[in-house]
Amino acid sequence: KLSYIYHLAGLARANGTISEDILRNAFSATEDGFLALVRRSCGIKPLIAAIGSCCLVGVIWRGTLYVANLGDSRAVIGYLGRSNKIVAEQLTRDHNASIEEVRQELRSLHPDDSHIVVMKHGVWRIKGIIQFDVGLHATVTAVFICVLTVVCSLVFAYELVHQVSRSIGDAYLKKPEFSLDPSFPRFHLSEPIRRPVLTAEPSLCTRVLQPSDKFLIFASDGLWEHLTNQQAVEIVSNSPRAGIARRLIKTALNEAARKREMRYDDLKKVDKGIRRFFHDDITVVVIFIDQESLSTKMPVLEQSVKGFADSIGPSNFNIL
Repeated sequence: KLSYIYHLAGLARANGTISEDILRNAFSATEDGFLALVRRSCGIKPLIAAIGSCCLVGVIWRGTLYVANLGDSRAVIGYLGRSNKIVAEQLTRDHNASIEEVRQELRSLHPDDSHIVVMKHGVWRIKGIIQFDVGLHATVTAVFICVLTVVCSLVFAYELVHQVSRSIGDAYLKKPEFSLDPSFPRFHLSEPIRRPVLTAEPSLCTRVLQPSDKFLIFASDGLWEHLTNQQAVEIVSNSPRAGIARRLIKTALNEAARKREMRYDDLKKVDKGIRRFFHDDITVVVIFIDQESLSTKMPVLEQSVKGFADSIGPSNFNIL
């Protein structure tokens, strides 16, 4: 996470602005840096080649929102539509093999590989792979720099079906030099890869913020498995701001329990290692858009906030 923030801040400082190219270049620098770490470490820790992460980034710069993502974390904006009703708009594209468009993209990039996407046990998997223990998956940490918001995803996952088509890391699915031998059967590929199976090329979205834009929800895919975009924005719109991220998570967990014909309190008692079979990790950041501050130029540290959950206040983050 800090690596991406470091690269983004450095590029923004060098160029004096934010743009889609700067976000894209920060992804590239982060990927290059992680692959260099894998190259240095794989002789001692070969499974580092199987570690990867989704990444979701949002930047508000001079009234414009820039969003970039790899993987299936999602950014959704809530805005006031007709009749003053809150409306959800998804800003990101999910890079997940469960989506037909993503499967078609993978097949077009790998026309000579009939196993690029495989259906196993009712789930579409890239190269038929299911990962245990070492996968890094999406949790969300927010850092605000000036009127600049960065959200990255990283956390250890107990079980990760390899459905994500874009990521940071997952080196063994990107470069033949990082392939794992048969002593690691979960990650061993029957044939060497001819070209990268996954990429670190982000999808990007730019939006000039309007007075009708009220808030942003940045969340890992665990939330979106149980709530629609519209359900999520209605919860945020109709609830007090304090504790709103927790409220979204609790609503999703209640839905996960209902699908298993369980009570929420019983789900909470399930051991963390086993919980992974009941629901994915769920991390949420809700960002309320202050239209007045967007039009006011403030020094970096006065406008900077570093937060997790419901915290708010001055930040000691001073890379810029």
